[in-house]
Amino acid sequence: MVRDITLGQYLPGKSVIHRLDARAKILMLLAMIVFIFVAGNFVSLSLMTLVSLLVVLLTRIPLTMYLKSMKVILLVVIFTGIINLFYGTGDVLWEWGIIRITQGGIHNAVFVTIRIITLVLISSVLTFTTSPSDLTDAIERLLKPLTVFHIKVHEIAMMMTIALRFIPVLLEETDKIMNAQKARGADMESGGLFRRVKALLPVLIPLFVSSFRRANDLAMAMECRCYNGGNGRTRMKVLHYAWRDLIAALLLLAVFAAVILCNIVGVWS
Repeated sequence: MVRDITLGQYLPGKSVIHRLDARAKILMLLAMIVFIFVAGNFVSLSLMTLVSLLVVLLTRIPLTMYLKSMKVILLVVIFTGIINLFYGTGDVLWEWGIIRITQGGIHNAVFVTIRIITLVLISSVLTFTTSPSDLTDAIERLLKPLTVFHIKVHEIAMMMTIALRFIPVLLEETDKIMNAQKARGADMESGGLFRRVKALLPVLIPLFVSSFRRANDLAMAMECRCYNGGNGRTRMKVLHYAWRDLIAALLLLAVFAAVILCNIVGVWS
């Protein structure tokens, strides 16, 4: 399960999505998330799902990576779908005591499940196709207006990026520690819930120690390179908007118009 977590990983490539400006990708991701929540019926939600799948294919990243990201939240998706199954109106299809399943409940469960899957797919595109340095620069540039309020934007962007990129490292470290404990005879897969939680203590303690050690090494490396924040800092690679970013933005506006139209047609029907 630990190896299946792909959050925070960057996969280099030369696809159209990889070549988009990092700032444009962040803004378009936020717009896509808004559009997915704006979608009010299956027609508009299906449109957003198809657009998300098209973006995934344009990244030229193996679909297995996206399936791994879906595998991690599978339990969350199933749990959310089951909860929404019992909230709805319409004809009762099955009833047992106070528990009943209606047509509206099935509609809600399927709708919410598709929405969550689409959100995970489109969110994975950003980290898969954007390098850590570009992501840091993009966040800093987008938050630059906050410097008027004397907010240290560069430090915030750096912390966010480091936290995101350290996720795969810590997961790999967790996997190594668990394998080492299993080689010593530790049993982490049998017994009740409390026994399994107790069995994780020999994993969590070395993991915390390793995390603090890595953080200390990173801080020392930044000090040795005379890092002092964003004041007077230059960049080897400067972000620039290109024609492909404008085309992507126009296509996104067309998608938004199509979603609104689908919602209006759904209300009239």
